[in-house]
Formats: sequence, C-alpha cells, structure tokens
Amino acid sequence: EVQLVESGGGLVQPGGSLRLSCAASGFTFSNYAMSWVRQAPGKGLEWVSAIYSGGNTIYEDSVKGRFTISRDNAKNTLYLQMNNLQPADTAVYYCAKPRSYSIYTSEYRGQGTQVTVSS
Repeated sequence: EVQLVESGGGLVQPGGSLRLSCAASGFTFSNYAMSWVRQAPGKGLEWVSAIYSGGNTIYEDSVKGRFTISRDNAKNTLYLQMNNLQPADTAVYYCAKPRSYSIYTSEYRGQGTQVTVSS
C-alpha cells in the first residue's frame, strides 16, 4: 500500500522559509518521479515541482528560484525547501506520486500539510 506522509508546514511571515518533508512507503521510492502539488483556499490543485528518479527537477514558474525540491532515496523521503515565501504561497501542500504517463498528475497523494504565509 502506497503511503505518503507530509510534515513541516506551519505559519511563517512573508520572506520566511519552511522545509517540507514527505515520508514514502509501499513502493520502491528510488524508481519513481515524485512531485509536490498545492491547493490554495477556494482553488483547485496546482502542480508545484517534480523530481525525476535520476534527480532532474522542474518547477512551476511562480516558485522558480525560491523553492528547491530534493530527495533522499536512502531515507525514502522527499523534500521541498521553500524560501522567500509570499502570501500567495498559502496552501495545503501535498506530496504526490505521479502517474507513469505524466509528471503533472497525482496517482497518490498524502494527507497534506498546511502552509500559511502571513504577517
């Protein structure tokens, strides 16, 4: 059974930083691309970033230069380092295992972790 458990969210002031983690189990983590998606209040799911099994990374334009996705295959853990956070980044952040045909899909998601950026 695939399980994804996010942690690390919280309340932060504009310009601040947070590091999200996602503990994965139930599949061979190192073999799969992984991603982060988010859902802001009253809006749909938004793809944020992804990392391929080989380590290549891609980002949504609004987070480029501020967010960094990484993975530790030895720990079966996915990370998202978020710097210079802005109120528009306020959302529930989900770790996702994409479907095999598209990095922008979510075959599985965790329960999410809330990130609130406010002064």
